[in-house]
Amino acid sequence: MLFRTTLPRILTLFLCLTLALPLVSHAAQLSPARQTLETATNRILDCIKNPDYVNPATRGPLRQQLEDEVLHIFDFSEFSARTVGARWRSFTPAQQKAFSDAFADLLMNTYISKIDGYNGEQVSYTGEVSDGKRTEVRTIVTMKDGKKVPVAYRMLPKNNSWRVYDVLIEGISLVKNYRTQFQDILSSANPEELTARIREKAQEMRRQEAR
Repeated sequence: MLFRTTLPRILTLFLCLTLALPLVSHAAQLSPARQTLETATNRILDCIKNPDYVNPATRGPLRQQLEDEVLHIFDFSEFSARTVGARWRSFTPAQQKAFSDAFADLLMNTYISKIDGYNGEQVSYTGEVSDGKRTEVRTIVTMKDGKKVPVAYRMLPKNNSWRVYDVLIEGISLVKNYRTQFQDILSSANPEELTARIREKAQEMRRQEAR
């Protein structure tokens, strides 16, 4: 099994909470990082709310638009490098690209499969922290049962925009969760084998979605 049972639960919560971001109350002036994050998630919700999205015959263009928005806001290359950790430098450029493509495909399919988990959770923007190079946008999500969940989005500027490279839910980093598991796999497998396992998991999720 590629992932331990705790990671899918964390990732599912993250995907649902990401969709809740457009409900955040706006401050008088948004930072570029937060504005980028909210704009992207608003566009994602527009795709989901479109009546054509639920119709398999008309979903195609909206699915592509949704994927484009996800690729625009998440820096999967940065995400990949950070999840692999120090071993990333030992990957050849071809291995890095193959891994990044497979990992992005896995996260994309996971994201799409969990869209139905959005239930209108309420979100409050609580602030952000910046060191001049990186910005952490912080929110508190109030679930349907009243539980409040802190969610933070770590972002970097890239190509004249801001991109998400990690998400923390209740202080738990998605990058660190993946890194621990990928390091375990790489202790007995090579980069190609790790990439193949990730690709297989993405294909499995795609088959499940098609049922």
